[in-house]
Amino acid sequence: MSSFGVWDYVVFIAMLLVSAGIGVYYRFSGGKQKTTTEYLLADRNMSIWPVSFSLMASFMSAITLLGVSNENYQFGTQFVVINFSYGLATPIAAYLFLPVFFKLQACSAYEYLEMRFGKKTRLAASLAYTLQMILYMGIAVYAPALALQAVTGLDQTYSILAIGIVCTFYSTIGGMKAVLFTDVFQSILMFAAIYAVIICAAVKAGGLAPIWEAAEKGGRLELWNFDPDPTARHTWWSLVIGGMFTYLSLYAVNQTQVQRLQTVKDLKSAQRALWLNWPILSLLSLSTSFSGLCIYYFYSTCDPLVQGRIKVRDQTMPLFVVDAMSNLPGLPGLFVSGIFSASLSSVSAALNSLAAVTLEDYLKPLYAKIKKRPLPDMQSSYPTKIMAFLYGMICLGVAFLAQFMGGVLQASLTIFGVVGGPLFALFTMGMFTKRANQRGAITGLALGIAFSLWIGFGQPRPAPKMLDFSVEDCDRFGGFNNTTPMVMALKANQPDSDYFYLYRLSYLWSVVMGYILTFVIGYGMSLILIWLGYQGTDRIYLDSSKTCINTDLFSPPVAKRMRRALAKHIENGGDIEIIKRNGLIKSDFTHI
Repeated sequence: MSSFGVWDYVVFIAMLLVSAGIGVYYRFSGGKQKTTTEYLLADRNMSIWPVSFSLMASFMSAITLLGVSNENYQFGTQFVVINFSYGLATPIAAYLFLPVFFKLQACSAYEYLEMRFGKKTRLAASLAYTLQMILYMGIAVYAPALALQAVTGLDQTYSILAIGIVCTFYSTIGGMKAVLFTDVFQSILMFAAIYAVIICAAVKAGGLAPIWEAAEKGGRLELWNFDPDPTARHTWWSLVIGGMFTYLSLYAVNQTQVQRLQTVKDLKSAQRALWLNWPILSLLSLSTSFSGLCIYYFYSTCDPLVQGRIKVRDQTMPLFVVDAMSNLPGLPGLFVSGIFSASLSSVSAALNSLAAVTLEDYLKPLYAKIKKRPLPDMQSSYPTKIMAFLYGMICLGVAFLAQFMGGVLQASLTIFGVVGGPLFALFTMGMFTKRANQRGAITGLALGIAFSLWIGFGQPRPAPKMLDFSVEDCDRFGGFNNTTPMVMALKANQPDSDYFYLYRLSYLWSVVMGYILTFVIGYGMSLILIWLGYQGTDRIYLDSSKTCINTDLFSPPVAKRMRRALAKHIENGGDIEIIKRNGLIKSDFTHI
């Protein structure tokens, strides 16, 4: 395979230096990251544009860029429907969930769970999030390094070290401001990498029309699959419903995104940033999808996996760069910079959010328990930076261990999805129901995660049905290379009916099933415990007679209905005894 040229290394190293330089700048500017508000929340004075780009960049990892392109290459364009679900989910996240976090002004999203349910719920949720993000960080670094090494000659070890060290450096010293602005820079490189592929393919094809025609001839154009069968991999139902739940599990209640949205000055700005994120995210997603069709045009008569030039499909896009761009100095370097930028943005997002969760959910409670007083804000910044650094080192360790995990790679990515559904259900129970309690919620969360992991890990499961690939003109790429076993493997087709039904369901339903099971068990168990009198302490009331509810803990429509009920109670001569809660007395009923 071809290796990097001098100009490619120049472009790649320049990307790493600029990213590190942004961290250095914000380390020595402004308040110099001395307070946790500045370090973790950028002083809550960011504009909506960098936040919107950061929301997109932390969502679109290198795995996503390579995977979405490959998805359209081997399965067709049905996947683009998922962008419609993002539009449907955005107002739900913006107007039903985000206002609750803004009212509380909590750095950790899981602080809400303590206020609503109790400390055990908060700890269980934050631990689940921490484990999922540690695994995801390692895979986000390792997977693109593996794919790029196989086709560009860029050493895997050096790739992992470059991403891990640079990302840890600017995330640790520059805080959230450095993360947000490097995300903007890296977002531009991500777009540049994808459009470099599209433009190069269009030039070689003589326009976009031949690319579209080749995709139509190869059966890659599909948008109107409304098959109600849940075992069908991608349909409108699975993409819209599963896509909505996936989006909401990330943008409505996930620490990484909630923390970013709290870096702006007020709720309306955060809602605008979330709305702006949708077209930016969809533009990159749709562009990446079309790049898959561009690559298909190039290999429509000789699939590189069947030919034996690559070992896994995720290497198709890097191989295209080698075949089509290697004669253009600097362009392969731009592509690799874009792919690595996607990894940098995802990992930096995780490092900063994990540092926030560790500080707020573990260190501060532990300090308060030992010292009998809260940890001062001016003393919080230093341990937070240490935690960001340590998580960076853990990320490097997981990335190097990933090469020995084999099939666990896909399993680790599955964890990222299956944990999201149960956590989303936990927050939904808290914000939309009055009767959910800690004991019921924890039971639902534990069983929901266990069920989701079983469905995600369960084996054996049928291989996805790919479209046909041609090898009729492989002479232009040097002929075949040990392809007989691969061709036989591709032709093997065991009937799906031989597999357990739940293992045949589309992967997009995992988050939905995890959500439903967690909510049903959690809420149902809460009702049973109330009936038995074992529900524990109710944390939603502000008065001893359990009439005045702290409506800050509930979604705006639910809170509005509660305030109306309270007002009616007062008008009818009801009496409310206000009690002291957390050092505050709430007597203004319009804000309770």
